[in-house]
Amino acid sequence: MGASRVAVRSYGTLRRCVSPRALPLQFARNIRTFAAAAVSPPSKAVVYEQHGSPDQIVSIVDLPPEEIKVNDVCVRMLASPINPSDINRMEGVYPVRPQVPAVAGYEGVGEVHSLGSGVCNLAVGDWVIPSPPSFGTWQTYIVKEETSWHKIRKDIPMEYAATVTVNPLTALRMLEDFVELTSGDSIVQNGATSIVGQCIIQLARIKGISNINVIRDRPGSEEVKEKLKKLGADAVYTESQLSVKNVKSVLSEIPEPLLGFNCIGGDSASLVLRLLRQGGTMLTYGGMAKKPVIVSTSSFIFKDLTLRGFWLQKWMTTDKAKDCRTMIDYLLSLVQCGKLKYEMEMVPFTDFNLALDKALGKLGSKPKQIIKF
Repeated sequence: MGASRVAVRSYGTLRRCVSPRALPLQFARNIRTFAAAAVSPPSKAVVYEQHGSPDQIVSIVDLPPEEIKVNDVCVRMLASPINPSDINRMEGVYPVRPQVPAVAGYEGVGEVHSLGSGVCNLAVGDWVIPSPPSFGTWQTYIVKEETSWHKIRKDIPMEYAATVTVNPLTALRMLEDFVELTSGDSIVQNGATSIVGQCIIQLARIKGISNINVIRDRPGSEEVKEKLKKLGADAVYTESQLSVKNVKSVLSEIPEPLLGFNCIGGDSASLVLRLLRQGGTMLTYGGMAKKPVIVSTSSFIFKDLTLRGFWLQKWMTTDKAKDCRTMIDYLLSLVQCGKLKYEMEMVPFTDFNLALDKALGKLGSKPKQIIKF
């Protein structure tokens, strides 16, 4: 705050000593921008001071202005999703989480509000996302160094920009990093209605890979099947449909899958394993059922199956993460041309508690909740 007072005081002194007409127009503008950008506006943020049930521990608080240093960028947040991992961090069960008290949120999109004098590659009005993603996106203004932000295109809906980093990138990396798939191969997944699942369907279709999808038994399952097929699903089955002795007899002409994706665990994961071909691989990236993955001895001995795990936050620490921004630009280009879409619901920040209740499943099955600031 001391630096900001000096900046404003210096500007005031300059105004008293020099006639505005004596200043070049651009120089005068730069002075005004520097003075205005010394600190961020006050921010409203979703904060939790301890771990526990999110609906019991979070509150919306006012944060004071933050100093904008020479290489800093102040971003006005536009939108941010409520992801399962956000909930797990607030519960205190996620492997990596910020120290409390903390501002919640991990990804999102914002608009550049103001700049430090040393910022070269961004301009006021640019859309940016935190890259790599970082804690604290559920607030109206964020100040971070220029290198923490990735400029993205503005010709896409903001809800896609807000959600591109975690789920679509997870789908892309799982399809490309573990098994060499070629056109004509097939994959199988449970949790097909999740955003990762929807992205896997569409990215597989782009690559010419057939996809088999497993959904839980529920009212309206036929409608769900049709929605997924419109996205590019080749086959969609409920768990009960696959609970037959000769499960592969239901696959018709789709080849046995080489790669499987599991985000459920329990019996649903066992169905994915049963469908894999000899030497196949199953990737686990979630455990929504909170039940273990159980593998029969014969699956290892006679089918030679491989079980792997994927965690995007760990992937972000590898050498491959240097290409993350190029991958994000690719995914956003698919959004822009209509080849990647998924269901979301935008909710005003003023209705945050309602969005949180929906994300927690207190109001039944709802689309991904996106907070609009």
